[in-house]
Amino acid sequence: ASVGTDGIDGPTDAAGAWAHSGTLAAAAEQSLDWQALLTANDSYELHRRLGTLLRTGPTDTNVGDVQIVLVY
Repeated sequence: ASVGTDGIDGPTDAAGAWAHSGTLAAAAEQSLDWQALLTANDSYELHRRLGTLLRTGPTDTNVGDVQIVLVY
């Protein structure tokens, strides 16, 4: 997961998004060209279509960005 503590990421309504080991397979199932979207710096559209955006709404704090990686 990667999120902004202020509840938004740049000009979007999402705080960030989460991904897991099946994210690329899910994109392929939906015929999404994930490589083109990421090359165009449009991870928002990829995660919007996959339903993996994290939307918290504004939090009125801006401590920084948080990335969480779980490896098991």
